[in-house]
Amino acid sequence: MIGPTPLAGLRVIEFTHMVMGPTVGHILAGLGAEVTRVEPIGGDATRRLLGSGAGYFPMYNRGKASICLDLKSADGLTVAQDLCASADILVENFRPGALGRLGLGYDALAAANPRLIYCSEKGFLPGPYENRTALDEVAQMMGGLAYMTGPPGQPLRAGASVIDVTGGMFGVIGVLAALEERHRTGRGQKVVASLFETTAYLVGQHMAQFAVTGKPAAPMPARVSAWAIYDVFQTRDEPVFIGVVTDALWEKFCALFSLDELWADRSIRANNARVMARERILPPIRALIAQMTRAEVIAKLDGTGMPFAAIGRPEDLFADPHLATGGLEPVTLDDGRATQLPTIPLEMDGKRPGGASTLPRAGADARRVLAGLGYDNDRIAALIASGAVEEST
Repeated sequence: MIGPTPLAGLRVIEFTHMVMGPTVGHILAGLGAEVTRVEPIGGDATRRLLGSGAGYFPMYNRGKASICLDLKSADGLTVAQDLCASADILVENFRPGALGRLGLGYDALAAANPRLIYCSEKGFLPGPYENRTALDEVAQMMGGLAYMTGPPGQPLRAGASVIDVTGGMFGVIGVLAALEERHRTGRGQKVVASLFETTAYLVGQHMAQFAVTGKPAAPMPARVSAWAIYDVFQTRDEPVFIGVVTDALWEKFCALFSLDELWADRSIRANNARVMARERILPPIRALIAQMTRAEVIAKLDGTGMPFAAIGRPEDLFADPHLATGGLEPVTLDDGRATQLPTIPLEMDGKRPGGASTLPRAGADARRVLAGLGYDNDRIAALIASGAVEEST
């Protein structure tokens, strides 16, 4: 089945690195846009990261073409300008002013291509911090997310690049809104998304909690939950999360686990009363769950409408039976090995985006991209010979 391609025909040029900018391009490519990554000579350094960065490039650069340009050379810069002159969308996430100093800022490019939608992914929107260097972790620390994630006094970043990725998603939202406006006006515009403001949006619920209650939100490990049973429980082997979030589910939970004594206590039939009685309710429930295996607990809960989850690890998702129904797509890595990675988490008209893809080798699409600009073979050969364009071998 061919996935949905609602953005087919749109041309996207990327000047990006790391995660935030490439996320924008990956989503646009997954929805059918033609995305070309402009990499430096030798390829984006993100390709060579180790440790926790080893997955950045394969995850967020599928479905793109690659051309390597020397933007410090006049010829390389001319190629970049020609690419932008025919593009619908440009995506960049370098430091403020970096592309502008090369003549690739919004004002200069929009003068030649008024329909261009220019998406900048930055650390901060305009304000006192806008020229600071930001990273996902910097934003999590500044914006209160690390404070909310770790135990009291021990700020802890979330276990994925949630701000980079969510900031990229907000960039896509802005691009799609700008495309819709372009249908009416015929003109593009500059769209800016940022790490810090994205973090503030995500912790906004805790800001609102303070506004409503007058009390600061406690870090999640120390929070007073809105529900009495909303915890990780240790079984005989592996832990499991269980949530009882309504009074009807409390009745069902007591019936499933034969908690006749707790159900007989009419004083805790209402949720808020159970919250106040957590210290009394939880010990017998923990003791009961600890006598069962995880499989036994899940067998009781599955299909009942009770919220529950086994505690999964990222590597477990490769074999997840639910993701096997369309949540993973085949990917060929740089070294030729085959794997599967998550596709864009959408369904459109009954179809999932994406499909089999190969990661672009650095500069692999140079000749095709240049030919698409109308360059003849002699000019392409001259650009490669001069070093302004690098051709993958």
